[in-house]
Amino acid sequence: MKRLPILLAILAIPGTLLAQSPTEQVSAVLDQLHLKASEGDFDGYFSLYAPNAVFIGTDASERWPLEIFKDYTKGRFDSGTAWTYHMLEREIDFSPDGNVAWFDELLTNENLGLTRGTGVLIKDGDTWRFTQYHLTIPVPNELARPFVALIAEHENH
Repeated sequence: MKRLPILLAILAIPGTLLAQSPTEQVSAVLDQLHLKASEGDFDGYFSLYAPNAVFIGTDASERWPLEIFKDYTKGRFDSGTAWTYHMLEREIDFSPDGNVAWFDELLTNENLGLTRGTGVLIKDGDTWRFTQYHLTIPVPNELARPFVALIAEHENH
């Protein structure tokens, strides 16, 4: 009987997985993703991805299956900090069975300014893993046409 109060105390600790709602669980995984990148924790960062995951970057050429993305980023992680993004706001939704989550979040980054991360996570047992993460730079509608013209000019050179 003495074990029941201990178990209840553990469940009451904020941040424990069993006490968290699915939204809180997914949000915690997203927070870990950003923290692990900022700390340069290569293994911790990539442990959050499913084996068949894809990372889509801001450049149109940047669509990386997980192993290629690992190779591409290894040097940045080895430097001690891969990249740092701070979350400003986040929305998370779930499939009817609760095993798939998709999100969008506004982030800020020292080099890129305002960015948007979107993606999909799947539930693997009790663990949420990224199957896709997509980073974009949101362009205000008023700037879209001139920006598209700049991209076209860049691609023609």
